[in-house]
Amino acid sequence: LFFTEEDKYGLYSNLLFKYFLAEGIVCGHDLFVASAKEHPDNILKELPAPLLDDSYRKELGDEAAAMKSEDFQDSMKIAWRYQNLPKMETSPTTYTRFGHYYDVSKKMSPELCQSVKLHSFYLHEELPVEPKMKTCNMNSGYARLLQSIQRIISQEGFDGSDPQKKQRNVLRIGIQSLGSILWGDDVCCSDAPEDPQSLTKFLYVLRGLLRKSLSACIITVPAHLIQNKAIMERVTNLSDMVVGLESFIGSERETNPLYKDYHGLVHVHQIPRLNSLICDVSDTKDLAFRLKRKQFTIERLHLPPDLSDTVSRASKQDLAGSTKLLSSGCGAMAIGKKHLDF
Repeated sequence: LFFTEEDKYGLYSNLLFKYFLAEGIVCGHDLFVASAKEHPDNILKELPAPLLDDSYRKELGDEAAAMKSEDFQDSMKIAWRYQNLPKMETSPTTYTRFGHYYDVSKKMSPELCQSVKLHSFYLHEELPVEPKMKTCNMNSGYARLLQSIQRIISQEGFDGSDPQKKQRNVLRIGIQSLGSILWGDDVCCSDAPEDPQSLTKFLYVLRGLLRKSLSACIITVPAHLIQNKAIMERVTNLSDMVVGLESFIGSERETNPLYKDYHGLVHVHQIPRLNSLICDVSDTKDLAFRLKRKQFTIERLHLPPDLSDTVSRASKQDLAGSTKLLSSGCGAMAIGKKHLDF
């Protein structure tokens, strides 16, 4: 269960949501897309196009050349933060390919989208919950969604039933803007919602469905609107991986020269830990993302090494605070890829 805290305007979290679905199509997985905000058919039409074969190598070659140029410029600067860090390989082409890369400037072809089995759930088109179904005092929108997911898992054989008769496959579930007012939940509208347990109950049952089936799920939640911190703590505990996206749009950092090369920060709140009853909490605090012309990239945050006279006093204080905050996580990303491309 992958839980994503949406950025303020939902731009980059929606892009990450589409990457997850696009990877499922390229891998031949079945998709289940649920939303109360946007029709799933419209979401599938906006998936990014994959870079395959020659186009894949060409795009990565261009990116590698640009990165080498940036690295050469960075090597001319001396920053105390990076002096003692081991060298990292800069080109993603030197690594064994894992997953796929996508071009956000192009849309996935309809033929490729139709090559896999698609299931959709649009709340405003769904019938009311059957009276005989036990909802456990749960929000009706959540109950209908759980009923639909359970039906797909059972009917399509993702629960492991009749493994010899059906070919095994993976179900990718994407749920957009869960917890918003469009789902009939008021956790984003009030500090003391009428039913604060409804979202928790939904995630608890969903987690059970995922555990007993061949499925993976990504959920985006407008966490910045949820004022009750206790609800967010319970949601985090019920998730395997929790990542938050903080966009610079509309904030002081958008015009701050310290962050001119980035569009936002990535906060890794929780990552899965195998063979353990609890999830791991990452100590990496220096990840940032930027949307290039064709790719969405997650990189380690590199701050300017000098404090020139052209930088304002507020920016200098921001740099000092950021350096103190990121010092604990600088070494965590020293080994491995320099950045993650999607």
